[in-house]
Amino acid sequence: MMTAVKTCLRLSTDAMANPSPAKSLGDPGITPLSPSHTQVTPDSDQVPSGPSYVVVVAIDFGTTSSGYAYAFTKEPECIHTMRRWEGGDPGVSNQKTPTTILLTPDRKFHSFGYAARDFYHDLDPSESKQWLYLEKFKMKLHTTANLSINTDLHAANGKRVKALDIFAYALAFFKEQALKELSDQTGGEFDNNDVRWVITVPAIWKMPAKQFMREAAYKSGLVCRDVPEQLIIALEPEAASIYCRKLRLHQMVDLGTPTTQNGFSPTETVGGSMSQAKEHVRRNRQSRTFLVENVVGELWSELEEGDRYVVVDCGGGTVDLTVHQIRLPEGHLKELYKASGGPYGSIGIDYEFEKLLCKIFGQDFIDQFKVKRPAAWVDLMIAFESRKRAAAPERTNPLNINLPFSFIDYYKKFRGHSVEHALRKSNVDFVKWSSQGMLRMSPDAMNSLFKPTIDHIIQHLTELFEKPEVCDIKFLFLVGGFAESPLLQHAVQTMLQGRSRIIIPHDVGLTILKGAVLFGLDPSVIKVRRSPLTYGVGVLNRFVEGKHPADKLLVKDGTRWCTDVFDTFIAADQSVALGELVKRSYTPARPAQQVIVIHVYCSEKEAVGFISEAGVRKCGTLRLDVSGTESAAPRREIQTLMQFGDTEIRAMAVDVSTGRTVKASIDFLSH
Repeated sequence: MMTAVKTCLRLSTDAMANPSPAKSLGDPGITPLSPSHTQVTPDSDQVPSGPSYVVVVAIDFGTTSSGYAYAFTKEPECIHTMRRWEGGDPGVSNQKTPTTILLTPDRKFHSFGYAARDFYHDLDPSESKQWLYLEKFKMKLHTTANLSINTDLHAANGKRVKALDIFAYALAFFKEQALKELSDQTGGEFDNNDVRWVITVPAIWKMPAKQFMREAAYKSGLVCRDVPEQLIIALEPEAASIYCRKLRLHQMVDLGTPTTQNGFSPTETVGGSMSQAKEHVRRNRQSRTFLVENVVGELWSELEEGDRYVVVDCGGGTVDLTVHQIRLPEGHLKELYKASGGPYGSIGIDYEFEKLLCKIFGQDFIDQFKVKRPAAWVDLMIAFESRKRAAAPERTNPLNINLPFSFIDYYKKFRGHSVEHALRKSNVDFVKWSSQGMLRMSPDAMNSLFKPTIDHIIQHLTELFEKPEVCDIKFLFLVGGFAESPLLQHAVQTMLQGRSRIIIPHDVGLTILKGAVLFGLDPSVIKVRRSPLTYGVGVLNRFVEGKHPADKLLVKDGTRWCTDVFDTFIAADQSVALGELVKRSYTPARPAQQVIVIHVYCSEKEAVGFISEAGVRKCGTLRLDVSGTESAAPRREIQTLMQFGDTEIRAMAVDVSTGRTVKASIDFLSH
């Protein structure tokens, strides 16, 4: 049985496999028993089918908003989105809830989403400083270079909290909400063991961040560490891709057609058609149940064997691009180019707004205001959020942003003069003061806040379309909450110049959630993926004169060895079929050895010769627990199988002489 990625203990060098006297990187030299590049496609009995589940629940844990959806395995075509949330913002659909969490002053979980935001907002300012309020914290998993179990987050009042606790609290909240709803639906206590859970993550996330989510799920009680297969990590653009296969013509806006489509005429602005689409979704919102027909959608029927399309997932924190190819007749998907993208989500616009405020009112004031009046800062950003959504290419009238009274009041105390005075003095002529206590921003001023983020996305798309694997793209699917932005839609249209049709699902913010449910119902739908990195281990090979550098020579018991050789498991951008296994054999250095620990290295380069090369870094450990498998064989061979074609890397191992299973795990979080 495959074991999940687990946290391992750090082991002393004497527990390592074949410690080498070479101290080049302090890494043990392993002599591989099996030849390199053994790749095997598994027999059907090697791939665990796992238990059958009654329901699949997917959690879309977003940077700015989160939600869940579910489907019963007996009715896979009915996807139910979660109950309506209390609270909500005017002009913003609340089928998801903000990714905000509130802890009491003694660090206990209090509330999540709108409930957390509203409660925090209503606290007395002197009291609110004691409470721990966090928002947009998911990005920390992408931006932290040495992510570990002990990584911290900062609450709005500046206090530090363990990231793992926050993510676990959030997942526990969704577990409770979903199980309560399922219990109400079925009329009895719903058992968590009957649920297969799916959590979505950006495709560009590295292995430590994916493992971190899994660890948070274990800590939250969502799934048990002993049953890792109950949780699937889904990649956001893949989920979107799976859902887009089902789209019917009335479920999307096609920005690329010259004819009238779905009742939208092409002379209408992009934003106009999108607002009609939103109205369509709003009218259908009462049911919360989406029928996903058990056929491929009409759009899909236009695709032929080998056709390619791009999914651009524009979220709050990241933008993820994935290139898929259709494989008929089953409609399976093959990834053509490794997932790419970056931290170019819509929160970039919030940072630009903050920079603008610093320019007008001073960095020192904004920093102080955020700490002294944290709830008022949240109010200001909520006011900005609703106006941000009104930005459009053809807009001519200004956008008004409400300044909270405490902002105006605190500024006067801090500086000794008024907000109006600051605006006059600031030389920012496109932001004016309105006597009703508002900042009046010209449309150009608002659009300029979008520019850096949209420029990043367009640059990335342009580079992607220049890749040889990314030619003849039939469709470009624009999904994720940020895809609703008419400014972004317009920029993508301008960049593509008709090279492919741009398709936007009506319920663009729920596309990933629904696709994640479909993925949980059939995780084998993506048949081929691309490895984002090159993975391997350091081994000792026989020294070959002329081929190996002299400084890598190690003489041991009269044999000449070359140290630090990079034994590649899988290369960056290599195609890997689902369930494809990389096989290696290792032998313990001593007969009584209980544990073999092997360092795993990775690189963005495709071809790597030595673990000491530039750009190669230690990224994890493969741990083989060989206790209890002792045998009389003179040399024990532990055969290790690693699976790279899934959304997570998995390992399993067996003692060849006894046939016993060896506990195997890969850990990417311990440093």
